[in-house]
Amino acid sequence: MVDTASAPLAPPAPLIRPTWAFALRHPAHFIALGAGSGLSPSAPGTAGTLWAWAAFLVLQPLMSDAGWALLIGLGTLVGWWACTVTARHMGIADSGHIVWDEVVAFWLVLWLVTPASFWAQLVAFALFRLFDAVKVGPMAWADRTFKGFGPRGGFGILLDDFAAAFCTLLVIAFWRF
Repeated sequence: MVDTASAPLAPPAPLIRPTWAFALRHPAHFIALGAGSGLSPSAPGTAGTLWAWAAFLVLQPLMSDAGWALLIGLGTLVGWWACTVTARHMGIADSGHIVWDEVVAFWLVLWLVTPASFWAQLVAFALFRLFDAVKVGPMAWADRTFKGFGPRGGFGILLDDFAAAFCTLLVIAFWRF
């Protein structure tokens, strides 16, 4: 007879494609999956960034600079927790469906480039998606250095997108001046 009580528990099978049921099962999942935008069957990172842009446009008339600073700061801290929990529950260290990192990082980009025309915001969107997708330089370093589960991995999920935001802002600063 096999003693199953003392056998180590196997990690859950990775959840490759989360569902609405998964997103609604825990508040961290809903946050990390970008209020459902990360459930997109194709290009969830782009869907999350588009959701961030739409949310920014809705919130912008209601928010002061202090409000944006507070929202992005708290969004980063809450997102760190949410991304950490969701990655562990999905069994994937940095699933593409976890898009809160795109949301909060793109909010930072839009906040710092505003006022900006639609076309300037579109350029910011394209640059951010490019830097987030290609993972070169600081994005590659952050992605490589902070992989895994737990708080370190959750921080890494956010960090590579903040690096993409920094590179986007750097290009825009050179473009403007």
